[in-house]
Amino acid sequence: MTRPTARVLALLEILQAGGVHTVAHLAGRLGVDERTVRRYVDHLVDLDVPVESVRGRYGGYRLARGYRMPPLMLTEDEALATVLGLITVRRAGPVPASDAAADTAVAKLRRVLPEPLGRRLDALLATTRFTATADRGADGPAGRVLLTLAEATADRHPVAMEYRSRDGRVSHRVVHPYGLVAHSGRWYVTGADAESGDVRTFRVDRAGDVRVLPGSFDRPENFDAASHTLATLAETPWTHEVEILVQGTREHIRSRFPEGIALVDEHGRWFRVRLRAERLDWIPPLIAGLDCPFVVRRPTELRVLVQELAQRLARFAAQHE
Repeated sequence: MTRPTARVLALLEILQAGGVHTVAHLAGRLGVDERTVRRYVDHLVDLDVPVESVRGRYGGYRLARGYRMPPLMLTEDEALATVLGLITVRRAGPVPASDAAADTAVAKLRRVLPEPLGRRLDALLATTRFTATADRGADGPAGRVLLTLAEATADRHPVAMEYRSRDGRVSHRVVHPYGLVAHSGRWYVTGADAESGDVRTFRVDRAGDVRVLPGSFDRPENFDAASHTLATLAETPWTHEVEILVQGTREHIRSRFPEGIALVDEHGRWFRVRLRAERLDWIPPLIAGLDCPFVVRRPTELRVLVQELAQRLARFAAQHE
């Protein structure tokens, strides 16, 4: 959900508290200008929320008397699955209307959730960044773990957790969570390791026994959790270190080697593509798909695989029915 949509929901919560609220008061509460408040009110009206305009010196906006929908009884996991499913539709909907439909559905769902659960979902949506490939399928973390991390991130509280590394070792961590990232069907939390002070990225599905601790921390100004996570994933140590030079545009190279898979930087008149991989067999087709001059700098095995692919393509091209 975008930040404006989150503020529309915040506006609804303010109005549900009762009374008449002036435009100036609402603008101050939401951190926007008065024109934006009126646009948010129009959005609520489009959602069939009966917002009334009160004229006069002490006028403003209020909800119609007696308006309040009953709570929707969903478990945390059910509510999380529903909201994230709607967000996925919004990101990758096949028709233009899907964005608006998903937004209105999320707004209506949020309006009838019990307040404690609604606040936790608000925290998740406010602290999460979705990458371009966030909607691919994979096993996700338990909803309670994800929502606990989201609340801690939003409120800037440290968390204690058990963390299982890739090789199965379990360690106990205290983390200052800076942000959550959804990428390629997995969830990550990025923050400072309290013991070392290093900014680390953790897979949420490997975290267990997550507990919010007392105290608070300062988040670095303008910290971009998504960019940090994608760079970390691209630098994850694997069996092979790959380096390729490509003559082409950064945008074209990124169409085959997106963030989270590879690092791309300028290298003279070339762009240098660096990545780490457990296997190499999937890389030659991506290089071929670029259709640009390239040089495989390492490893030698990749150069051999590219040559073998070229030979196979040449044989296929020479075949006749």
